[in-house]
Amino acid sequence: MSDVNEFDDERSRAREAALVLLYEGATKGSDSRDLLDVAIVPHDRLVRLLVDGVESHRSELDASIAKYSTGWSLERMPILDLLVLRLATFELAHRSDVPTAVVIDEAVEMAKRFSTDDSGRFVNGVLSSIARELR
Repeated sequence: MSDVNEFDDERSRAREAALVLLYEGATKGSDSRDLLDVAIVPHDRLVRLLVDGVESHRSELDASIAKYSTGWSLERMPILDLLVLRLATFELAHRSDVPTAVVIDEAVEMAKRFSTDDSGRFVNGVLSSIARELR
């Protein structure tokens, strides 16, 4: 039996690293892909894929998020909620190899861990609606 929980694996760490890079880019007003190139410790292929995917498809992702985030404009959302939603929506739309439940569960866990007390429920609701449309 392993002491490692279901979210503590290589892909989960890659998602978390991508979230950190997206957050740094958002707070600095820069493209997070540029941060990949200047990182002291190189990031693996999955981190690069996630960051590039979110940045390359940002308009599409934001449109999906805005459609299902009833009562919340993107500008009013806590930035970490928005970034978690972008990351998960990218995976739902462009990574069919990742099961829907995994995408949503990991996004909810990141939202709970890094954002507000209500973020997990909010992220779950928005992503459940997006997943019904995309998958």
